[in-house]
Amino acid sequence: MAENGTNGDCGVVGSGGRGGGGGGGREDCITSHVDEGSAESHRYYLSRRTVWEMLRDRGYVVPDLELARSLAEFRSVFGDKPDLLRLRITVSHSSNPYNRMMVIFCGTEEIRTASVRNLYAQIMSTEHLKGLILIRESKINHFARKGLEKYPYKVEVFQITDLLVNITKHILMPKHEILNAEGKQRLLSQYKVKDTQLPRMLETDPVARYYGLEKGQVVKVTYSGEFIDSLETYRAVL
Repeated sequence: MAENGTNGDCGVVGSGGRGGGGGGGREDCITSHVDEGSAESHRYYLSRRTVWEMLRDRGYVVPDLELARSLAEFRSVFGDKPDLLRLRITVSHSSNPYNRMMVIFCGTEEIRTASVRNLYAQIMSTEHLKGLILIRESKINHFARKGLEKYPYKVEVFQITDLLVNITKHILMPKHEILNAEGKQRLLSQYKVKDTQLPRMLETDPVARYYGLEKGQVVKVTYSGEFIDSLETYRAVL
């Protein structure tokens, strides 16, 4: 049984150093870097921070406090065994306050059709909700995925382990810029091509998922590094 929603489906309610020569100093140094908190809270901290960064990069209004929060501060607020209900996030888009996104952390039990129904019953009254992100730690069966497709807005599902690191911050990751409708049209007109003639990016691409891209959108990708000053290319999500 889940307690306080911590391990339930989507947080649904009801469901001595050795060696001489300064060995003691080395031991103090090592122990000072040991994380004495739970692995569970550390995992939620890392994934939630990546989610905040992802929402910011998608254009949602994100408090600076959330981006700057340390692990110790996270644990002081949410504890060593965070309640999943308290980890939920709801934000509005900077361009339209009536465009709201909700993020829900799911528990360790398999997500089933009943979980999907119960979750929708909880959030259906949320005003101006245009999108939902579920962070799962377990399996989600075929029928549950079909149930999510019936929601009146887009539902994205991420595995929590995929969010422990922000892939867009990797040193080898090129810069990605999402073109708006006008920028896309200028590009196609300039090169006299159709978007289907551009190099492809699948919707399942990790970068496409990070930015929540959909079919038809075009991304400007800029490569730079030690052996190249700057190289720009464009990819269409298909």
